[in-house]
Amino acid sequence: MAAAAEAAAAEAAAAAAAAASVSEPWPELELAERERRRELLLTGPGLEERVKAAGGRLPPRLFTLPLLHYLEVSGCGSLRAPGPGLAQGLPQLHSLVLRRNALGPRLSPELGPLPALRVLDLSGNALEALPPGEGLGPAEPPGLPQLQSLNLSGNRLRELPADLARCAPRLQSLNLTGNCLDAFPAELFRPGALPLLSELAAADNRLRELSPDIAHLASLKTLDLSNNQLAEIPAELADCPKLKEINFRGNKLRDKRLEKMVGGCQTKSILEYLRAGGRGGRSKGRQEGSEKEDRKKRRERKQRRESGEGEDEVADAARLMLKVLHVSENPTPLTVRVSPEVRDVRPYIVGAVVRGMDLQPGNALRRFLNSQTKLHDDLCEKRTAATIATHDLQAVRGPLLYAARPPEGLKIVPLGRREAKAKELVKQLQLEAEEQRKQKKRQSVSGLHRYLHLLDGKENYPCLVDAEGDVISFPPITNSEKTKIKKTTCSLFLEVTSATSLQLCKDIMDSLILKMAELNKSISENKEEDALSDTEPGASCGLSDPNLNLRSGKDGQCPLVVEQVRVVDLEGSLKVVYPSKADLINTPPYVTVVR
Repeated sequence: MAAAAEAAAAEAAAAAAAAASVSEPWPELELAERERRRELLLTGPGLEERVKAAGGRLPPRLFTLPLLHYLEVSGCGSLRAPGPGLAQGLPQLHSLVLRRNALGPRLSPELGPLPALRVLDLSGNALEALPPGEGLGPAEPPGLPQLQSLNLSGNRLRELPADLARCAPRLQSLNLTGNCLDAFPAELFRPGALPLLSELAAADNRLRELSPDIAHLASLKTLDLSNNQLAEIPAELADCPKLKEINFRGNKLRDKRLEKMVGGCQTKSILEYLRAGGRGGRSKGRQEGSEKEDRKKRRERKQRRESGEGEDEVADAARLMLKVLHVSENPTPLTVRVSPEVRDVRPYIVGAVVRGMDLQPGNALRRFLNSQTKLHDDLCEKRTAATIATHDLQAVRGPLLYAARPPEGLKIVPLGRREAKAKELVKQLQLEAEEQRKQKKRQSVSGLHRYLHLLDGKENYPCLVDAEGDVISFPPITNSEKTKIKKTTCSLFLEVTSATSLQLCKDIMDSLILKMAELNKSISENKEEDALSDTEPGASCGLSDPNLNLRSGKDGQCPLVVEQVRVVDLEGSLKVVYPSKADLINTPPYVTVVR
C-alpha cells in the first residue's frame, strides 16, 4: 500500500509539473514550430528555471516538432530526464546532444526507439546505469539501428548494458572516458556484435581486465584504455586487423618491459611485441605461423613493386609523387602544442605540411577550395564531425598552440572581415544567418551560418594560435586572413580538428592530401594559359629546402612533399604524428608515396 501511495504521489507530481510547463513561456518552441525548423538549441540563463518548473524534464510541447533533425540541450543543471514522448514525437532526429546536464542515475523512460538517430551525446551527466527499460532503447528490434557515435564520457557508469551491441549494431565510435567501469560486458566483443566499431575510448575508468575476445572487433582502429587498473594486455589484441593507435598509459602492467613500451613506443612496436607473446612468447606453432605469414606478405609486396602497373601508370607515378619527410629528416619541423582545456571542447587535431602545390594556372585555386568544401559536406558531415583548415605556410609562425579561450577574450581577423572578438563574430553571423534565411524564405540557413550551432553553450572556443600570438584558426567557423591561401601559395599547412574522433581526423587528412595530388595531376595535364595575368613574378614551387633533394618532373611539375607534423602536450609528450606509416596507404595508381 505504501509503495502504491508513493507511486501515485510521484505521478501526481509529474502531472503537476507538466501542467506548470505548459504555462511556462517557451518562445524557442513557438519559433521553431512557426518556421518549421530542423535544428533546435535550448540554452541560456532562463532555461534552468523553466526545466525545473517542468519537473526536471523537457517540456512536452518540444515533442510536437516532428521535423527536428538536430536537438541540443546542454549545461542545464535541473534537467534530470528527457521526459516521455521523445521517441514518439521526434522520429526524424539525427543528432541528440544532452551534455553537461544532470541526467541520472538512469534514463526513465528509455530514449529509444529512435530509428534515424546517428549521433547521441550524453556526456557530462550523472548516469550510473542504463538497464533495460531505463537506458538507451530496446534491443529487439534495435532501438538505435542507425547510431554511429555514442558519447557517454564524464558520467558515473558502473557497468554498460549487456545489450548495447544489439541496441546499436552500427556503432562506429564509443566514448566511455571518465566513468566507473571495472569491466566490459562480454556481449560487446562477441563475433559480429559491432562490425563497424572503429574507435573505443574508455580512459580514466577502473577496468581490471581486457578480454582476448576484443580481437573480434574487426574494424577497430583506435583504442584508448589509459589510466585504468589493467595488469595485462591480451596478446590477441594484435589480431585486430585494422588497429592503428593504442593507449595503455597509466596502467600498472605485470610485464614491466611492456609497461615501458606503452609509455613511449609506437603502436606497431607494441603490437609486434604482443604478437610474439611478450617475454614468454606464444606457442611455437603460432609464432612460426605468424612469421610465415609475414614472409608471405613481404614477398607479395616485392612482386607488386617489381611487376608495376603498365608503362602509362609508371609514367604517371614518376610524374606525380608524394614524398613523406620524416621529422628526423626535417631541419625545421612544425609542431603543434595542445593545451589541456581543449579536451572539453574539441580535443582532436591532426596537422601536416604540403610543399609543391601549384595553384597558379587558371581556376586551380577555386578547384582546390571547392574540393575542400566537398570534403566538408561529405566526410566531415557538413563540419559536424570534423573541420578542415588550410593555411599559407609562409605566413605561419611556429610552434603553434591549440587552445581553448573564453569567447570574450578570443580575437581573430576572419577571412574577408575586420578583426573581431569571437563572441561578437558569432553574434554577427547569427544575425546575418537569420536575415538571409528570411530574405530567401528558407526553413534553414546555408553556407557558413549553418555551423554556428556547433558552438552554442560552449564556455570556451577552440583556436589555433601562432608564435606571434595571432589566432590563425577558429574551428569550426573560420580561418584567419593572415594565413589565407593565394594563387602563389605553394607550401601549405593543413589542419583537421574534430570533437569526436582522432582517426576521423587522419582519414580526412588522407583524403585531402590525395585530392591535392589529383588536382596537381590534372593541372600538369591541362596547362591553362589564362592564368598568366594573375601570376606574380618570382613565384616558385616552394621547395627551397636543399635537404629535400627532389627535382621537378619532365614536364616541370613539382612533386608534393608531405612533412610530418607532431602534436604534443605542453610538456612535450607526443600525442600524434601525421603522416605515420599507417597513413596514406590507399592511394590511387597514379600516386606513389615514398617514405
